Amino acid sequence: MHRKMLATMVSLGLMASVFATTAVSQEKAKVKGMIRTRTGETLIVKTDNGDTTVVRTDDTITKDDKGLFGLDKEIFSNSVLIPGLKVEVDGRSGDQGQVVAKTITVDGDDLETAQMIQAGLHPTAEQVSANMQAIETNRQGIAAHKVELAAQKEAIQTNQQNIASNRQQMEQNIKDIEENTQRFSSLADYDVKNQATVKFNVGSSKLSDQDREQLKSVADSAVGIKGYIVEVIGYADATGSAAINTKLSEARAKEVVTYLIQQCGVPSRHIVAPGAMGEYGPAASNETKAGRAENRRVEVKVLVNKGIAGS
Repeated sequence: MHRKMLATMVSLGLMASVFATTAVSQEKAKVKGMIRTRTGETLIVKTDNGDTTVVRTDDTITKDDKGLFGLDKEIFSNSVLIPGLKVEVDGRSGDQGQVVAKTITVDGDDLETAQMIQAGLHPTAEQVSANMQAIETNRQGIAAHKVELAAQKEAIQTNQQNIASNRQQMEQNIKDIEENTQRFSSLADYDVKNQATVKFNVGSSKLSDQDREQLKSVADSAVGIKGYIVEVIGYADATGSAAINTKLSEARAKEVVTYLIQQCGVPSRHIVAPGAMGEYGPAASNETKAGRAENRRVEVKVLVNKGIAGS
């Protein structure tokens, strides 16, 4: 009788232990920080308290809260999760201390900056150039007003204030450039294992049979590589408006991503698409027909974190 009671108590204790362990592993978790690196399904997020490992699954949703009070939501594929991007992760604690993500929230403006920086562009460089021109214009105005110094003293002071303001803005722009560039310098931590460049006809985003074979070969080369990611960047030539070229390069990048996922079996969580670059970042001169043909392209790279490659 005592043995049966003892066995029952031990059984209940084990069940309670299992329940407690399960409850802990299902505990809600929240992470806010910047993506430091990415390997396959895993993100390393830098927070104020150090690095946190975030695991993505097929059920993970990546979104941007928009509109009044964030009630409108835009859903992204996991491919937008690139190193340097600020994120807010909601999920549950895993049994090894990681966070299994249910939703990953990004900021659309920060994502756009991330995409441009990753493609080697500095969004504020144009502002810097404009400010330098404004400074020079103000200096010329001061020189002209010196002829009638007494009458134009107030105007000179105004110009001097404008110069100071423009200088301050230029310094801030340069600071922004350096900060953003540093944020995305972690991209240099990846080795290129394979790559391909897919070309397109004028105004088209359709893949040719040769393109499909090339993409299939790149996808096959990634099989068996631990922690690989596939980077996809779309471009256009300079024909037409910048807005149209941006949409066209986006359509080309999406066509490549869709083919890689649906026909080549590449999991969407392994694809990082920094977005459509339009006519920016040309591979050749847009002044010639041959050069424009080179610029109507999508670049695809199989990348592996150097830390994993060397392990």
